Amino acid sequence: MSDFPKFVEFHEEGVREGFQMEPVTYPRAQRAALIDALSETGLRQIQVGSLVNPAKVPQMADTLELYADIKKNPNVRYTLLWLNESGYRRAREVKGAFNHAPLMYYLTDAFAMRNNNRTAMEMRAEQEAWLDRYLADGAFPQKVYVMTAWGCNLGGPVSQETVVDAFRHAIGMFRDRKLPLPPLYLADTMGWASPEEVKRRIGAVRELAPEAKIGLHLHDTRGLGGANVYAALSMGVSLLDGSIAGLGGCPFAGHKARQTSGNVCTEDMVFMCHEMGIETGIDLEKMIEASRMAEEIIGRPLMGRVMHSGSLKAFREGRQADSACVSVP
Repeated sequence: MSDFPKFVEFHEEGVREGFQMEPVTYPRAQRAALIDALSETGLRQIQVGSLVNPAKVPQMADTLELYADIKKNPNVRYTLLWLNESGYRRAREVKGAFNHAPLMYYLTDAFAMRNNNRTAMEMRAEQEAWLDRYLADGAFPQKVYVMTAWGCNLGGPVSQETVVDAFRHAIGMFRDRKLPLPPLYLADTMGWASPEEVKRRIGAVRELAPEAKIGLHLHDTRGLGGANVYAALSMGVSLLDGSIAGLGGCPFAGHKARQTSGNVCTEDMVFMCHEMGIETGIDLEKMIEASRMAEEIIGRPLMGRVMHSGSLKAFREGRQADSACVSVP
């Protein structure tokens, strides 16, 4: 039985996920202007960048400077991603930047080694220490991410039981400490998910923790992103990561074509939600403007659909009906 949510919260990741995949580093002023435009759309959370090794991801080398440049909207939470102690310390030193304390599980050694130079089990063991570290530093984890939750380009298929086992470990840590559960996120890091598998794995996680919110981080690598979002919505999921104009992808995921590895397109998924009567708090027309700005910065056509076709707003108001319709004798 379908259980569509009444409201869906989108977390925007395009400025990090998208620009980290590009072969060049775009001017910081342009990226700051894009974040400022996104800040006026109604989004509640925008990820500014990642604090990672600049030798491996040079596009993110100026993340803290970018964070300082943006105009902070008090209604938006601006987050930074870190993967290790060094990145964590850098975030802690910046006022307002330490507001995103995720726990992260890897399910294949190949991806864990490439991304963090640890095995999957070593990364799992470290999450307990990270949880206690966050709590000691006055932060509560906002998300538990289980990455490659459907499959991994580097390590192959990932079973549902492997996914469930990772979440079982995370849930146990919180219950042992008598803490409430943060949202539990299944991440399709490399675009392996399909609609029925999305529903099955959401259902399996929900059985473990009926009280927890479930979120999804989906990629549209093989064209199933929208269908997977619809499947998740039908299961009541109300937290989604998205990427402006469909930008994004992990540079360590082994994708053959960087342009098709992106996250689900935020404005396209917002459009779908609105057409279904699901509120998002987002001004779609402003999102479209921001996505076109992203395309101008990148300098090539991007993957979003609504940004190119426009929403149905003008047609419904009759402002384009005459030019859009063709008479049939």
